Amino acid sequence: MVSSLQPLSWNSSMFRLSYRSFRLLLYLEWLLLVTAVFMEVLLPFHLSWSLLLRVFAIAAFSLMGFLLPTLKLGGKLLYTTLEFSLIWLPATQSGLSTRSVFLLCLVLVMRSCLIFKRSGQLTVLGLSLLSYGTILLSKPIVPGKYAVIVWDWRLSNLLLFSLTLVFALLLINALLVERQSREQLEIAHQELEIAHQQLREYALRIEDQATLQERNRIAREIHDGLGHTLAAQTIQINNTLLFWQSNQDKALAFLKQAKQLGADALLEIRRSVSVLRSNPLQGKSLELAIEKLLTDFQQTTGIQPTYKIDLPLSLPTEVNTTLYRIVQESLTNIYKHAEAIAVTIQLQQQAGMVHLSIEDNGKGFNPTQNTTGFGLQGMRERALALGGQFHIHSQPETGCRIDVSLPLSKLLR
Repeated sequence: MVSSLQPLSWNSSMFRLSYRSFRLLLYLEWLLLVTAVFMEVLLPFHLSWSLLLRVFAIAAFSLMGFLLPTLKLGGKLLYTTLEFSLIWLPATQSGLSTRSVFLLCLVLVMRSCLIFKRSGQLTVLGLSLLSYGTILLSKPIVPGKYAVIVWDWRLSNLLLFSLTLVFALLLINALLVERQSREQLEIAHQELEIAHQQLREYALRIEDQATLQERNRIAREIHDGLGHTLAAQTIQINNTLLFWQSNQDKALAFLKQAKQLGADALLEIRRSVSVLRSNPLQGKSLELAIEKLLTDFQQTTGIQPTYKIDLPLSLPTEVNTTLYRIVQESLTNIYKHAEAIAVTIQLQQQAGMVHLSIEDNGKGFNPTQNTTGFGLQGMRERALALGGQFHIHSQPETGCRIDVSLPLSKLLR
């Protein structure tokens, strides 16, 4: 048995009827009390005031079972004292039989299991044994009977009573433990249901968040890829219009480049729609892909970038894609807005980090007033998604520098 049981509050026997095991115990209690009444009335029947007093005491003892004490210790002690009084007074004053005392003490111990903790139960058990033993052993022996036989019967009866009380105590405590385990299981089941519901809600939130992130990613892919191509095509068309009258050969070259950029834009659209997760590097190394970007940038703008790429270690695909897209978006912003004549790009691994720096000598801008641009926001989101850092250093008329740092230890896991 467990060493300690929480006290239970039973306001009425009807509450015990809601539990099958305790309903059987309540029926057993009523059966024992009814048996005590019948033994007092029929063995033998002799109508007298003492009989009425004994029956009244048993009835009062029975009615107390409909209102067990709650959590107050004083009420429990008073209740148990009154129960002992309803046993002792009829037994000493009205001739209550030892058979009835046996049954009433058994019911008293059963009730104590529902009222007290383990120590209180053992105390009631000991007092019940003491009460029954005192009442049984103090009865005088009828002259003419063998004293040895009488004392042997009394001791055997006392031993049987002791074993019965111990068995009842253990049985009811086992039922209490089973009931507590069932209640804990029901509580755990309810908590599991709540946790399952929270998990479903969390899964829905994660799904919504993943959908939103996927939408943002698709938007970045279209902006970084298609936007870059269309911006370059616009420049080529403008150059065509600019040289159409003065230099038709040069204008024709620009027009062919615009046509090629249009074809590239169409391919970019198809790639974004059909293979949203495709790698923009298309199997090429990051160094070659960036060199291709810089060559196209030079052909489009006439600016020859200065670059240095030092990557001794191979990087994961998502990192290569992020660095490529940041370089691509930065070059797009430079020839769309910067009006620069010099561009410097550095990409290297150093001290456990991957550093990317893109700098131009254009007109610059105020970063605090240009933080909502989709291109800048996309570059920042790409860097932060890999646990990196993204910084913009720029002032009007002083050019712009973009610094990206990605932790190499996390990227190579």
